[in-house]
Amino acid sequence: MISVVVHTFEQKLYNELGLSPRKLNWRTRACWFSQSISVIIFCSLGKRTEYIRVCFKDSSSMSEFLVNLLGERLVNSEKAEVDVQALGSKLSLVGLYFGCSLNGPCKQFNASLCEFYSKFKKSSEHKDKLEIVFVSSDQDQKHWQDFLQEMQWPALPFKDRHKKMKLWNKFKVTSIPSLVFVDAVTGKVVCRNGLLVVRDDPKGLEFPWGPKPFAEVVAGPLLRNNRQTTDISSLEGHYVGVYFSAHWCPPCRSLTRVLVESYRTVKESGQKFEIVFVSADRSEESFQQYFSEMPWLAVPYSDEARRSRLNRLFGIQGIPTLILLDTEGHMITRQGRVEVLNDPECRLFPWHPRPVLELSESNAVQLHEGPCLVLFVDAEEEGELEPAKELIQPIAEKIMAKYKAKEEETPLLFFVAGEDDMSDSLRDYTNLPEAAPLLTILDMSARAKYVKDVEEITLAVVETFVQDFLAEKLKPEPI
Repeated sequence: MISVVVHTFEQKLYNELGLSPRKLNWRTRACWFSQSISVIIFCSLGKRTEYIRVCFKDSSSMSEFLVNLLGERLVNSEKAEVDVQALGSKLSLVGLYFGCSLNGPCKQFNASLCEFYSKFKKSSEHKDKLEIVFVSSDQDQKHWQDFLQEMQWPALPFKDRHKKMKLWNKFKVTSIPSLVFVDAVTGKVVCRNGLLVVRDDPKGLEFPWGPKPFAEVVAGPLLRNNRQTTDISSLEGHYVGVYFSAHWCPPCRSLTRVLVESYRTVKESGQKFEIVFVSADRSEESFQQYFSEMPWLAVPYSDEARRSRLNRLFGIQGIPTLILLDTEGHMITRQGRVEVLNDPECRLFPWHPRPVLELSESNAVQLHEGPCLVLFVDAEEEGELEPAKELIQPIAEKIMAKYKAKEEETPLLFFVAGEDDMSDSLRDYTNLPEAAPLLTILDMSARAKYVKDVEEITLAVVETFVQDFLAEKLKPEPI
């Protein structure tokens, strides 16, 4: 019986690869089949290597990931429990739908999603590979239950608030409705902006909506503000900023003024840097007026499909957003806006993420994007924060490296804060004691704080505090 299973599996693999067993020595084949739960291919097969590794992974590993992500039980509109272990055995993609019954845009999107889901389940050849899970922010159980009645997919139980908040933080959801597609096997984010998938691919023909290379998505004519055109060859060998913005948005216009100066500073320094403007303006006229202020390139306003694909590629949830890419088209940071505002002289270009930031008005917005460790110290003069930064830097670097290796976003940002108006406002808002030094983790979206008030803060104290937080051993206090 075992030999039949292996043979069937082996033949299926050969068929997928389009290869003959005779071309491969037995040692290599033995490596493939030593563990059916994780197929590893030791020959050069390009992109198909990843595909095969995913396709033939054992169903138990899929279920294990989903149980860790969602819990053991979901509920459906009929109040029946849905077993996540059984659900995960057949899925390759999960759409996490973040929303609220009282939110107008959520109600509108819910109708579109219902239509999309119904068509996909009826006609797609991948109908058994996708499931949607509703992650609600409702505070009233009856409102939640009434909204769930409109849905054909399961939801996290209403009372599982802790699990919901973990998902909001893990996937850095900042607005609703939001639909995030996640690989059911690896746990990696496939697409952050599922709203555009529902709008742009109503028949689900592009399933599983995975990311494509930037060069492929942006390919096509690019405009200069003198009405001349160029193509993506002008981006080759350049660091690239992809700028999502609109004239009607006051914060966008403010950032654009700063960004123009930064762009010129970087160019004058001899660095190869280009920006591509992706407009969210409401008319061609507004686009033209706004673009006339910019010295860089733009995707034509008329090319709505390409603008939408770029929004989908980078999971844009709000504007202004500045995505920074390296010379190979790989992402450096999503926080280009913060980096530009924090570094007007562009000394840190191309703005690789720093493990520890000094809290300021320009980067305080990041406090709302997920849990943040903030070390408050008694420092008023420039340079006095350096010892605090050096203390927590090794831990921050270790966390960053660990999650980068997993191709996941870090679950915790690190800040140091001195004695200034920004720090005072944050202490007042979160009702923190006046002590210094004071070690805290602030989770604004969950309205929770974790405080370590000790006389001496050492590397060991910080490391234990961080590890206990990540292991969910700390008890939160309300903000």
